[in-house]
Amino acid sequence: MALNLVDYEQKAREAVKIFWGSREAARQKQIESGKADQGERAGVTAGKNMHGFLALVLDIVKANGLAHAKVYQNRAMLTLPGYFRPTKLWDLLVIHKKELIAAIELKSQVGPSFGNNFNNRAEEAIGTAHDFWTAFREESFGKQPRPFVGWLMMVEDAPESRKSVRNASPHFPVSKELQEASYLKRYDLLCQRLVQEQLYTTAAVIAAKRSAVDTGHFMELSSMTGLRTFVTALAGHIAAETARLGDESTPLSTATP
Repeated sequence: MALNLVDYEQKAREAVKIFWGSREAARQKQIESGKADQGERAGVTAGKNMHGFLALVLDIVKANGLAHAKVYQNRAMLTLPGYFRPTKLWDLLVIHKKELIAAIELKSQVGPSFGNNFNNRAEEAIGTAHDFWTAFREESFGKQPRPFVGWLMMVEDAPESRKSVRNASPHFPVSKELQEASYLKRYDLLCQRLVQEQLYTTAAVIAAKRSAVDTGHFMELSSMTGLRTFVTALAGHIAAETARLGDESTPLSTATP
């Protein structure tokens, strides 16, 4: 059976519109209430900016089988045990027959400050994956095949994220590929290496300008970290699990607490 990619490009464009629209709506709401946060935080506190991408992932899961699988999106049901820490909260979990099929993180970053935020995102992604796979090795999820673990990042396409950035490393040289790399290039390399080191099944990064609130236009940085690679890998994993566990006729449900 051919994989169903659910017209992911169009859905991604809608997700980009939702992302920027949600940020602006949150900012305006806080201004009107007289309780606006400073800087870019006003566009973040609503917490729904990545919901369009969440819907895209859900459509991929639905379209490629496991009709009885439960897809958890509610915060109270998104916790998994860790190894170095007690628990970790994910953005989406797919569970079927008491097996973890997929765990996915959805992240974003906008300007004007990219430096510290990039480092924080990188450290978080690496630490989360190392904790997860150690817990998996210790059978914290029971005995089961390796699940799909995905990391999807959206970054603002802006002059600050595109320009070359100098590095300060007085004792030892910085990796050649990262020397004076822009933050977009750093995210691209981060995602490539997260996959090469088998920390994630796949990791993707896309970039979009604020003006994309009207068009939904976005760009990919490389084929290895592109959105098509992400959705194809996810669809393939779901289809493989459908074959292994057996397809069901009842439509897949979105689980609630």
